[in-house]
Amino acid sequence: MTTFLTYTILGLVLGAVYSIAASGLVLTYTTSGIFNFAHGAQAMFGTFLYWQVQQWGWPAWLALVAVIGVVGPAMGAALHAVIMKGLRGTADVTKIIVTVAVLLGTVYLAQWVWDPDEARTVDMFFGSGAKITLGGVEIRYHELVCLAAAVAIAAGLRVLFTRTRAGVVMRGSVDDPDLLRLNGHDPERAAMLSWALGSTLAVLAGVLIVPISGGALDADQLTLLVIDAFAAAMFGRLRSIPRTFAGAMVLGLAANYVLAYLPSAGTFTGNLRVSLPMIILFVVLVVLPQDRLRGAAVRTRERYRPPTVRSAAVWGAVLVAGVYLYSLLLSDSGITTFALGMTFAIIALSLTVLTGYAGELNLAPLSFGAVATVVAFHFGVHGTGLDARLNVQGILLAVVAAALVGGLVALPALRLRGLYLALATLAFGEFLSNMVLRDTTEHKLFGVKFTLFPGGSLVVPPLKIGPLDLRDGTSSLMTATVLFALIGVGLAALRSSGYGRRLAAMKDSPAATAMLGQNLIRLKLSVFMISAAIAGLGGVLMASATGTVAQENFTFVGSLGLLMLVVVAGIGYISGALAGGLMAGVGSAVLVATFNDLALSHESMANIYTALGHLVLVMTALVGMGVGRNPSGFVHDIADSYRRLRGARPVLYGGGAVGAVLYVLAVTDVIGAWTFAIAALCVVMLLPVVGRMITEERGARETPPELAGVDEPYSDELRARIDRALGLPAAHRPSRPVPALRGEANAPA
Repeated sequence: MTTFLTYTILGLVLGAVYSIAASGLVLTYTTSGIFNFAHGAQAMFGTFLYWQVQQWGWPAWLALVAVIGVVGPAMGAALHAVIMKGLRGTADVTKIIVTVAVLLGTVYLAQWVWDPDEARTVDMFFGSGAKITLGGVEIRYHELVCLAAAVAIAAGLRVLFTRTRAGVVMRGSVDDPDLLRLNGHDPERAAMLSWALGSTLAVLAGVLIVPISGGALDADQLTLLVIDAFAAAMFGRLRSIPRTFAGAMVLGLAANYVLAYLPSAGTFTGNLRVSLPMIILFVVLVVLPQDRLRGAAVRTRERYRPPTVRSAAVWGAVLVAGVYLYSLLLSDSGITTFALGMTFAIIALSLTVLTGYAGELNLAPLSFGAVATVVAFHFGVHGTGLDARLNVQGILLAVVAAALVGGLVALPALRLRGLYLALATLAFGEFLSNMVLRDTTEHKLFGVKFTLFPGGSLVVPPLKIGPLDLRDGTSSLMTATVLFALIGVGLAALRSSGYGRRLAAMKDSPAATAMLGQNLIRLKLSVFMISAAIAGLGGVLMASATGTVAQENFTFVGSLGLLMLVVVAGIGYISGALAGGLMAGVGSAVLVATFNDLALSHESMANIYTALGHLVLVMTALVGMGVGRNPSGFVHDIADSYRRLRGARPVLYGGGAVGAVLYVLAVTDVIGAWTFAIAALCVVMLLPVVGRMITEERGARETPPELAGVDEPYSDELRARIDRALGLPAAHRPSRPVPALRGEANAPA
């Protein structure tokens, strides 16, 4: 009985902290319509500041007042003022990615300021010795504070939302901000207040939970610990504070009962304890009733122009040729790194078809790559030692397995949409990472003994098909590039087909698509399986290029980083997948490694180079935070700028000549590969600027779309420009011009 009471009280305390964190999530979502994935990072950063000010000699009570009363509200208000209020009119994926970027940026900043290798602890309020005894169970004062704070916050928020004018204004700021303005209220001020309160609750949860979980401060672990509160928030469907409180208590009790009553031998109980919040999150998402299908009430600001099959094939050939020419300039290590980046680009293509084309969300693309890697390791490797090779049959089986798992994950989640679907994939990714990829024990099934992740890592040898051996770096790079080009052409053909148009219709308006007789379940299931298969292929190639992979290679943080960079580049474009995948697999990692090497080589400037390495990571996250200003991605802007160069072909020819000269200089070792890459990138970025200057000097300034037919007569070219600006497909029209309104209104037809 004593054991039961002990774990019950510990579970209630843990549930109380989850309740505080989840209440902050409900508060911000109810009043802004944005689910804050950075909630755990805010809790982590505030807790680190709480520890820091105590190191400066502040008493604990003053540090608590400063962090909870000043830092927490200021952090939330600043987030809304600088970033979140600019997300109105954007798609769900853009809103998610911005908060993911805040999460990553906050973690990177904390690891920059506070060395992760240094041990830090946070003490309980009143000390660990301050406690009372109840029914033979010792309860610390800190735990009593957690319980009292959770009850008070739940009751206070309930009263705020239902009994106060401020609460009604907060809820109205997301329901109908225009109507709220007509009644004399400022929706942005109400939303800012809710973000300030939500951030305060996040920081309070972080300060309370660290001493309970062991007292050690770790940026990654603390962030993930608060993310477990997502399951509690979904109990109340991000609306009801009482149900959120009840869900948090269930979550805390279940976690402690697992430790108390399941066998402690092996790794299963510990892994289940870590995975339990995500398992409950997935179950809650599937079981709870969902909102009805809705039409697209407001058109979002994302605009994508899918390529034709012909242009995709041409640019695919250009990509293969360009990668081969550039590989001639690289060292063996550079080629291997480049090959790794191309495998990430293949995984990114799975996001293009799923999110860019169909509008469905997947926050765990690397998890499907992990599934395929495990299958390929167990069923596709022949030989031992240096003679070990991966065969084609194993890769095909791995891709099929990934597609089937994608279907199994999607099957119970087919009724989910938007944020709920994103959270379901997040729950799957965390479950796979904690339960499957940490499973190092031996199992026996049908008389066969096996270990999913022997030794905590998998050694995946390169593929060999006849004379093609991917142990050679150039062969590995070119194989990944050719596969990317082929899949890209296939996706372009898919987008142009009837199936692709049905996916686009489902993305724009699920209700209208269903009304027209389309089977949404079949569409969702098929596109999930296609996406999972592509991610599985990329994951196997990535593991083969890396050589040895572990659980850390497939974490959900890595998946979020990849998704963020693809959205920044342009998730609706094949070239966006290429750019985002290369940035995720090569860009930041190469820059950070370069600065670290420079720090080791130049001790006098080690601090500067180390700071620059951290700055690269933080800047990557800052780019993601700004995606709300350009939700279509920078590939969209680059393509638009080059379309305007059609009237300045000499500029294009000149840019090509400069690129050819740079390549000759690189081949002859006059300049290095890095110098060539940077110079070529500068040429690509400057060409549209030079072209615009030349066309403006010639008086060929383009008419803005809103002045079409006013300042310039309608023509086929003008109509084509308007279609491109609106993201509409090109249409064939007669070439007869229509007179403009200004000065030509009475002209004969």
